[in-house]
Amino acid sequence: MNVLVIGSGAREHALCRSLSLDPAVTALHCAPGNAGIAEVAELHQVDALDGEAVAALAKELGAELVVVGPEAPLVAGVADAVREAGIPVFGPSKEAAQLEGSKAFAKDVMAGAGVPTARSYVCTTAEEIAEALDAFGAPYVVKDDGLAAGKGVVVTDDLDAATAHALACERVVIEEFLDGPEVSLFAITDGETVVPLQPAQDFKRALDGDEGPNTGGMGAYSPLPWADPKLVEEVMETVLQPTVDEMRRRGTRFSGLLYAGLAITSRGVRVIEFNARFGDPETQVVLARLKTPLAGVLKAAATGTLEDLDPLRWSDDAAVTVVIASHNYPGTPRTGDPITGLDAVAEQDAPHAYVLHAGTRQDGDAVVSAGGRVLSVTATGAHLTEARDRAYRAVARIGLDGSQHRGDIAAKAAAGA
Repeated sequence: MNVLVIGSGAREHALCRSLSLDPAVTALHCAPGNAGIAEVAELHQVDALDGEAVAALAKELGAELVVVGPEAPLVAGVADAVREAGIPVFGPSKEAAQLEGSKAFAKDVMAGAGVPTARSYVCTTAEEIAEALDAFGAPYVVKDDGLAAGKGVVVTDDLDAATAHALACERVVIEEFLDGPEVSLFAITDGETVVPLQPAQDFKRALDGDEGPNTGGMGAYSPLPWADPKLVEEVMETVLQPTVDEMRRRGTRFSGLLYAGLAITSRGVRVIEFNARFGDPETQVVLARLKTPLAGVLKAAATGTLEDLDPLRWSDDAAVTVVIASHNYPGTPRTGDPITGLDAVAEQDAPHAYVLHAGTRQDGDAVVSAGGRVLSVTATGAHLTEARDRAYRAVARIGLDGSQHRGDIAAKAAAGA
């Protein structure tokens, strides 16, 4: 199979790594990719938001499957353009991607499907915002209705900060606070059949102990030793299958990756949000544990044949990923700093630990930082403690001036396991 992956982050590097290990994949391309992806796929320049350009590239390469990684191209309709060109594509249509592109749309779908979620108000005026914040009280949960690269949500006890964030959004969703730990559960679907992956937990705050500002994610781990063994089964029955069925009923068939961000509250499982693509950094740990070759699974979703697929096979190993971010992230990041130690990790830590590139680029012989989240250092082990130790050993080999990472990824789960 000849596969083209669209995107340039660590999620796309994780996808490309898994696809490169799949014996069915005879040619692997990525556009635009990054310095790490270049080691496993042939890179091509393309505007990832231009559906016609992506479709033309896929045709030129003879791609038999296109995998759209990030949310922005999906919301821009890139998958539609590729489908219209007659090429199987893993990723929902522009209309279906509104599950992520609009929080208000997602709430409407959840109401129609009977999916448990937080009570909420959609606000467009200062008066509505004030009333909604007053109705729910602190902690305030304020969500930009549109795409915001993982940074559109503010959770705060400060009424002024909540109000300021809400007023800065054209349309905002204000909802009740959900207590309890959060879980990410991905499911692959062709619009009818739904195949859940293994759950993961990510770490949104920038600093240890869940302090500091929200980020796109500073690390993740899987499996979750503390979670109810029936969690996946319950979420399939109450969230994932009903949502896919409701989307189909509306004439907006959702095929691709449905990501449910969940809160395990004192009143049961509640949906925090949906995403329309693999999450970053959870993808890094989930794919590290998947033993079934990836290409056939994605192709089955793209061609409507998931029900014929054998059950997925998973490693019993645990996986941990630690994000190394640039100076000042999640503010305006400093870029262009050289990265050292990548060869040392490859020589001394493989195959149990490896580096997935996010915001990097090649500058002559050097690899330099080119974004906020720069690298995802991922490791596997017989249990979470071993996976953590391997991940942090590899992190210690990497040099990036002014960089930051959390030191507590999966620490509580490992201690309790």
